[in-house]
Amino acid sequence: MKKSLTAVLLLISAFATAQDSLHYFNNTRYHTTKTGMTVFGSWAIANIGVGAAGWASSKGGQNKYFYQMTTIWGAANLGAAILGYTGNNNKQLTAAETLKAQQKIEKIFLVNGGLDLVYIGTGIYLNHRGITHGSAQLKGYGTALIPQGIFLLLFDGTMYATHRSNGSKLRRFLEKNPVGFNGKEVGINISLDK
Repeated sequence: MKKSLTAVLLLISAFATAQDSLHYFNNTRYHTTKTGMTVFGSWAIANIGVGAAGWASSKGGQNKYFYQMTTIWGAANLGAAILGYTGNNNKQLTAAETLKAQQKIEKIFLVNGGLDLVYIGTGIYLNHRGITHGSAQLKGYGTALIPQGIFLLLFDGTMYATHRSNGSKLRRFLEKNPVGFNGKEVGINISLDK
């Protein structure tokens, strides 16, 4: 009887520790994303403000198009930041759901980093085309895209690295703590081939 009670208490203790740790990983992912979306949204608002002021006061030419694209890009970024901020939730997840959510957020920022390189390349291309074709619009748009792409590359790279670090800790934790709960069953996995 004592052995059974001890086994049950150990299982409950391990389960409680695992659930607390899963909450920690989910909470870390939530707060990292929330902070990132706040920074991203602030960048977007600054771009809208600076872009709109510059656009309104420009006399035309390349500057007009630079500020126009900066304003448009800022508005698009603000929409993305709002969606990222409001779509981010901090609910209790199982181990499998936690791992899936972690992998998803890492993949999002990794893919975004690739897109950022496309934005920078497109800006360089548009700027070059503007110079060779004498187009103030293409030069202005291209010149505006380059710093946007660079900021986004730094932002997405930082977010990816931060989330990846949290994900690595989560994966190590899950390997060492094989206790699971799916809402109906508690289980423990023990590897026999070590």
